[in-house]
Amino acid sequence: MNTDNVKVIRWSDKSAPDEALLRSMLADEDLHPYVWSNGPGDVYGAHDHSYHKVIYVVRGSITFGLPDAGEKITLNSGDRLELPAGVRHDAVVGPQGVACLEAHR
Repeated sequence: MNTDNVKVIRWSDKSAPDEALLRSMLADEDLHPYVWSNGPGDVYGAHDHSYHKVIYVVRGSITFGLPDAGEKITLNSGDRLELPAGVRHDAVVGPQGVACLEAHR
């Protein structure tokens, strides 16, 4: 699968965003997120989805792997990942755990 359309947008403000701001930003795109969280070191094995996934990290960190491209992407508070349908990925939650907002296109 081509991973060229995977997009990462780093949070550039000095202060971390709160969940309400991130929800508002997604709502501006007519996206309807849900929240999920995991504890430190939790692992997701390689898989893909039939939908385009948009994720914002609310707090903590998570590292997504793209095994077909041999890449790893670590996301921290405020960072956004756009993962097109069909892109295989895995993930490892950072040492402080993670909470994310996720929506689907």
